[in-house]
Amino acid sequence: MILGIGNDLCDIRRIERTLERFGDRFLDRVFTDLERKRAFARGEPAPTLAKRFAAKEACAKALGTGLRNGTFWRDMGVVNLPSGRPTLALTGGAKEHLDRMTPAGYEARIDLTLTDESPLAAAVVVISAAPKA
Repeated sequence: MILGIGNDLCDIRRIERTLERFGDRFLDRVFTDLERKRAFARGEPAPTLAKRFAAKEACAKALGTGLRNGTFWRDMGVVNLPSGRPTLALTGGAKEHLDRMTPAGYEARIDLTLTDESPLAAAVVVISAAPKA
């Protein structure tokens, strides 16, 4: 069953300007260490960061909380499963909210798709629940 759906669009140029203006202050507030490492391993970090920014916004929408009610940027981190499929690892308030919205006897799954076509990056998040095996 689908518990929540969210999508977001992010202008890569906005992320570039924010990086120039706020640097580590912005990075520390929004991105996990793993996300930062992955973005800066590439020559141009802004497109990767913009996709992850959009993923966090989309996840907050799918959770139904937005970035309030105890859900913070770094509570949602884009990770890749061994297959390479992207998903989100939730901690803190985001994880607590996910646990509350998941029915008893079910486990949550977060599906994520990311894309970019300069100057835009986009993400779609679907949170679903399936009976525990």
